[in-house]
Formats: sequence, C-alpha cells, structure tokens
Amino acid sequence: MNPEDRILDAKAIGQKINRLAWQIFENNIKQEKIVIVGVSGRGEILASALSEAIKSISSLDIVIGKVCLDKENPYKSNITTDLAQSDYTDKVVILVDDVLNSGKTLMYAAKYFLTTPLAQLSTVVLINRTHNRFPIKADYVGLSLATTLNEYISVVLEGKMQGVYLS
Repeated sequence: MNPEDRILDAKAIGQKINRLAWQIFENNIKQEKIVIVGVSGRGEILASALSEAIKSISSLDIVIGKVCLDKENPYKSNITTDLAQSDYTDKVVILVDDVLNSGKTLMYAAKYFLTTPLAQLSTVVLINRTHNRFPIKADYVGLSLATTLNEYISVVLEGKMQGVYLS
C-alpha cells in the first residue's frame, strides 16, 4: 500500500467507528439487546470495533457474531454463522462489512438472516462505493466515495498500515 493513496488513516477510521456507534445507539436506544454480525474477515474486525465503541457509550447488551460466505461465489457455497438461531430470533441484527461495492456480499449475508423472524435488520459499512448491482443499501455508512469502476478500495484494519486506500 502506498501511503499517498491513503484516504483514511487509523485516527479517521476510529472517528468513523465512533460516529457509527452513536448512530446505532441512538436508533436502538429502546432495545435491551442487539446482535452485531460481521462478514468474515474485515467485516468481523469492524464489527468487533463497533461493538466495543457501542459498549463504551451505552448499556446495551451486545451479542457479536460472524457470518461466513464465499464472497466471490456466495450462491455456490453454504452460508454459516457462529451464532445459534435463538441468539438473533426476534432481535435487532446489524450486519457489518468493510466496503459496499456491488452489494453482492451484503445481499447474500442478509439473505441468511431472512429465514428467521427479526425485530429489524440493518447494514453497516465503513466505505460505500455507490456501485450497487444488487438491491441492498447501507443503513449506516462511515464514508461514501464516488469512484470509477477501475479504482480499487483496500481496507487495512490492523497493523501500522491501518487505513483505507484508493488505487
């Protein structure tokens, strides 16, 4: 990663996560418990950071989990989660991923939860590229970027190169 291509550094990512935590808390202030589910990989890391930020500002009981799927071919593989169905039945579920590009990953991850009655299903992304090909949107967005289809967003959530890069 070239530091010159960085559009968000670690501090800016932290600020985005804190703002997202406040928005989620404000929209769920009457809830006793919410379920935050990260898409395996960077979505999972982001979900964990978001959970910690919400815990630091509220008394919400948070169940955290992950959903695993093949991001390239989600329709050809089983989608699984590390949560029991009773953990999210009739609960507010917040699905988290790092980048909303075409919407395919979030769509298939959301589909997994739609076979169970939920109080509400919301989506969170750190970066929204606004190139959706699937009918899903992010309810909570850290940063919206109007990019060309030839540009690539890289998200690094750990280590000294933490940041969001546009190349």
